[in-house]
Amino acid sequence: MADLDFSLKHLQESGAQASPLRVDGCNSIWLLDDDASMLRALGRLVKAEGFSVERFNHPIAFLSRLKQAICQVAVIDVWMPVMNGLEVQACLIENSPATRIIFMSGRDDPLVRQTALDAGAFGFLAKPFEDEALVQLIHKAVAG
Repeated sequence: MADLDFSLKHLQESGAQASPLRVDGCNSIWLLDDDASMLRALGRLVKAEGFSVERFNHPIAFLSRLKQAICQVAVIDVWMPVMNGLEVQACLIENSPATRIIFMSGRDDPLVRQTALDAGAFGFLAKPFEDEALVQLIHKAVAG
């Protein structure tokens, strides 16, 4: 994770951030999306379901947080600048193998979907999706 330390320093200078809404280590849901409005909406939705939520607008900030906390369920956008969701998934598999990953994507590419699921993703949603579809997936992921 030495590369993450260097990248995090660079990100802090660029303004990328994490935004914990409520962190108690139990039922922790981490959201990663470079779209600020989507991140806000998902944060409100997941928080309304009673989960602890952390929001990230950059993959490096998300991955760096693993040094201090455990991510039970990650909801990750596939297409982001610098690092795509599949690359984030590979890092999670290595550094936080118990994390359940739910992907979301505005481009429902069957190959990307299958690659994510084959690598162990818990679910994959194409944007736009119904709020209830994400809520159900999160509840299932948390339950085991």
